[in-house]
Amino acid sequence: MFTTRPTLHGTFGMVSSTHWLASQSGMAVLENGGNAYDAAVSAGFVLHVVEPHLNGPAGEVPVLVAPADGEVRVLCGQGVAPAGATVAHYRSLGLSLIPGTGPLAAAVPGAFDAWMVLLRDYGTMPLSDVLKYAIDYAENGHPVMARVGDTVETVRGLYESEWTSSADIYLPDGASPRAGELFRNRALAATWRRLIAEATSAAGGADGCRTAQIEAARRVWREGFIAHALVAQAGRPTLDSSGERHTGTLSLADLAAWEATYERPATYDWNGWTLCKAGGWSQGPTLLQQLALLPPELPAYGSAEYVHLLIEGSKLAMADREAWYGDALAEGVPLDALLSDSYNAGRRALLTGEASYALRPGRPGGREPRLPSHVRAVAEVPRPCAPGLPAGIGEPTVAPDGTTRGDTCHLAAVDRWGNMVSATPSGGWLQSNPVVPELGFPLGTRLQMAWLEEGLANSLTPGRRPRTTLTPSVALRNGVPFLAFGSPGGDSQDQWQTHFFLTVALNAPARGPLDLQAAIDAPNWHQESFPSSFYPRATRPGSVTIESRMDEAVLQDLRQRGHDITLADAWSEGRLSAVARDPETGVLSAGANPRGMQGYATGR
Repeated sequence: MFTTRPTLHGTFGMVSSTHWLASQSGMAVLENGGNAYDAAVSAGFVLHVVEPHLNGPAGEVPVLVAPADGEVRVLCGQGVAPAGATVAHYRSLGLSLIPGTGPLAAAVPGAFDAWMVLLRDYGTMPLSDVLKYAIDYAENGHPVMARVGDTVETVRGLYESEWTSSADIYLPDGASPRAGELFRNRALAATWRRLIAEATSAAGGADGCRTAQIEAARRVWREGFIAHALVAQAGRPTLDSSGERHTGTLSLADLAAWEATYERPATYDWNGWTLCKAGGWSQGPTLLQQLALLPPELPAYGSAEYVHLLIEGSKLAMADREAWYGDALAEGVPLDALLSDSYNAGRRALLTGEASYALRPGRPGGREPRLPSHVRAVAEVPRPCAPGLPAGIGEPTVAPDGTTRGDTCHLAAVDRWGNMVSATPSGGWLQSNPVVPELGFPLGTRLQMAWLEEGLANSLTPGRRPRTTLTPSVALRNGVPFLAFGSPGGDSQDQWQTHFFLTVALNAPARGPLDLQAAIDAPNWHQESFPSSFYPRATRPGSVTIESRMDEAVLQDLRQRGHDITLADAWSEGRLSAVARDPETGVLSAGANPRGMQGYATGR
């Protein structure tokens, strides 16, 4: 199989992420005696600096923790809806959807606390040691990517007329960041320096307990100067994507009450592998459902029949996501039923040789699915697609219609002891909310994924998580962590990850390390026959976007099956980062996405 670069192999440690500076910072931590979790935290904070259009400290991050000598755990860094974020409140403002930008869309920030809990419980290094790389890049500058400046240009008018605190950082002297020039965010560096100073003092000085310092930093975030600045920003009337100025609902009580927590992963066994994902408050189990839908005998890898099967399976899984996934209902998500053999045998019968244009959620346990009123018509769309339906706004961070949104990052790490971690930080994008002037970063907008309708699995509910698209993965062999991977890409993440995983698993050698880079580089695709998780919640029934380097015979066959094919750039679909460890040999592997020219793996 063709590869753009070699899969890395070694025995000491590997870090893969969506930006080379984050990967190398994580590797530096490993070289200085840290473990995979120290490296992940350090890389995560660097991603906040170098990819501010893709993630930030006030965003969110689900983390899969896979220690060499313990069980896989999900660390939930997805904050909840504030106490004042009720459906009635938003409806009283004349809204039918939660805006995609502005403080009304802000959940309780989750990323920072999740990183701190990971460092406290699994790391070994002091807070100052893991934050020093992010502080240096923010204070002294890093060569900025073209996409940061491109994103700033799309919101220039908003920055100059309304979000002036963002203009102060991202439009210094009226110019957006230019590719390759040193870009600084000294306000962010000052925030981390003050946080470390206050946490160190509270923990009894530089010689104080490492854990006490981390706990003190968490209190500063939740109750100290950072909390007060975040709440003050949420209370400022802000122009958002509704075209109106609104204040948010975030309060000091919301920040003080929430903390990142652990839970068991959702799992599914497939052909000797055990796949681990976050639960049904994320879209993670859609990957498990896609595997459960596969027949015992698969078509030839890469054939049109194979691609068609994966596309149609993802449609059924995403339809179930719309009806059943979320954190709002007391009875929870019926994952046991959704992953059961009997349920998937019935669903598999829907996978015909033709493309489906309908949204078809199932009836796990005999329960009737309920879809939001905003999208019920999608379930009835005939084939071919009815004219006039809105196109999905898709990736990257700014839609063709000018709607601003953000994407995501990913990082994965493995150390010489076999500890493994997979994390998908996102939210708090530079285009999501104005920069908090005292802090150097904006609030997030994850609440836009909840519905302003009572009684749904993903209804806006105070104290409950909005369903997230963020979905890191870990795969076990014989109960041992073997592979950690993930991808940015909003609703497409688990489509791309399913194809990646199957490429790895179906082409794995009988002996020897995995060729992760070949699986990352393989031509990829995504479909949008379901409501987008992002404002304005559009859909494109029957659509499939495929990289133009896909074999022409496969494309022609898919068209004949009725798929509405859009050819994308040759290198545009999928942004995987992955690491692996063979427990029999101890050989480590890593690969990273070449698309976008910024993702890299490093290791030895």
